[in-house]
Amino acid sequence: MDFFVSAMRHNPELAIFLTIAIGFLIGRIRFRSFSLGIVVGCLLAGVLIGQLDIKISPLVKTVFFDLFLFTTGYKVGPQFFRGLKSDAIPQMALTVLVCVVCLLTAFGFSKLLGYDVGTAAGLLAGAFSESTVIGTAGEAIQRLAIPETERTTLVNNIPVAYAVTYLVGTATLVWFLPTIGPKLMGINLREEAIRFHADTMKSDETAEGVMSAARSFDVRAYRVTCPTLINKTIAELESLPQPTRVFIVRVRSGDQVMESAPDLVIREGDVIAVIARQGIHATRGSTIGPEVSDPVLLDIPLEALDVVITNRSIQGKSLADLARLHFARGVFLSKLTRAGLEMPISPETRVDRGDVMRVIGTLPEVERAVQELGYPDRHTAATDMVFVGIGIFLGGLVGLLSVVVWSVPLTLTASGGALVMGLVFGWLRSVYPFFGRIPEPAIWIFDTVGLCIFIGIVGLSAGPSFISGLQTAGLSLVVVGLVSALLPHTLGILFGRYVLKMNPLIVLGACAGAGTITAALRALQDEAQSSIPALGYTVPYAIGNILLTAWGPVLVAMMTI
Repeated sequence: MDFFVSAMRHNPELAIFLTIAIGFLIGRIRFRSFSLGIVVGCLLAGVLIGQLDIKISPLVKTVFFDLFLFTTGYKVGPQFFRGLKSDAIPQMALTVLVCVVCLLTAFGFSKLLGYDVGTAAGLLAGAFSESTVIGTAGEAIQRLAIPETERTTLVNNIPVAYAVTYLVGTATLVWFLPTIGPKLMGINLREEAIRFHADTMKSDETAEGVMSAARSFDVRAYRVTCPTLINKTIAELESLPQPTRVFIVRVRSGDQVMESAPDLVIREGDVIAVIARQGIHATRGSTIGPEVSDPVLLDIPLEALDVVITNRSIQGKSLADLARLHFARGVFLSKLTRAGLEMPISPETRVDRGDVMRVIGTLPEVERAVQELGYPDRHTAATDMVFVGIGIFLGGLVGLLSVVVWSVPLTLTASGGALVMGLVFGWLRSVYPFFGRIPEPAIWIFDTVGLCIFIGIVGLSAGPSFISGLQTAGLSLVVVGLVSALLPHTLGILFGRYVLKMNPLIVLGACAGAGTITAALRALQDEAQSSIPALGYTVPYAIGNILLTAWGPVLVAMMTI
């Protein structure tokens, strides 16, 4: 045992990796639909191992925290700037209300109950599930003109309050938004989702193909025997009323195999290669004629490619509109991603610059569509570290600038600056996607592992004083955390529904986004059996991340005035 303790104290990097391993293990434990999550798991693991009094340089957690914040901004940058446009003003207004009430609630309870600055910051971070506040508030506390021992105590009180209020706040909101939220608006979540889908499917018949694009597609060969299809050009056949999108991509006439052309005439007995979704082949393929095996005809290069939307003329159009454009021929949409979150595919879903569309079709058709849509995001393992390094460096310089308000210097801190520059660089990447690529695996490392290492080190540093701090403020924090979590979201739901007149599904998704609670969004989608709430999540999530992170130093300033 002495060897183990000595190894950890003299090689603190071992303690960090052990903390991460145990933290991820704790995060996997589930009780029905609830789990602590890997962030809280790493905090608790750090506190446990931190009882061995392990010293770790603060620089280590700062490096990983800056990587996490820059990546967060990078992911949500396009949606943050979209939130500044008129069509997103209702979602932005709801988010600002929720975040401001969050700040005032944490400040009010802290003053009322006599909490210190560190406990107040932990309450803000935990009750509203924004762990970045731990870092920004901690940096702000380190700048206070107070004795070093007092600063250390205040910083160590942050994770204590965070651990208690996070468990209460997150668990409550994951239940509250899908269960009580609909009752506050007088709706049934599942019925509202069905109604929303029914309304959007009325736009026109061809849009059904857009909805079904999330399913698998296939290319099959049929011998043409149907009289209504004989002696017509491909253009005429594809323009016939169809319940979904169907395209002819190749034709065999006798021994000759020909590529599809609008003026190519289909004769009786010709074999045509048809691309459509699987269900159409199963239910309607026989109306063309018997299906045949023709490996040569079906030897067609297909491509599934991610495309970053950059074309300004495409921005704001619905998927139904895109399906009618000339370049959409032979191309199907299988996935739409926004800020790393999969969006519902429905005719009324609108695309934004920076969205990633996964399109499927024949190689020439996909390449032609890409030229009209934006930039092909071909898979690569390389991260543009020049982009990342310069972004964090410039962000740090911006964050060090300060503004004096009521004789109190306010600053974003270097870490907060990294978040702001991540927003800018993420937006630049969406507009000019030929540079600054960070692959999804790297984003996961920077985002998830970066945050968990930061939180784990916070736990290791606070470990020796964690238990005593919890005994001092634990009970009151449970009650305060519960009220603090529910009040802003209750006001947000009522404001969004009855003042802004927003769709109930969008209101609930926006509340989950404003509180940066992805678990609540998943609970909403599960209860509604629909992904529609995600349409209201991305813009509030982007703005909520910025505001709640910025509230760290703001709350410290308010508490010390």
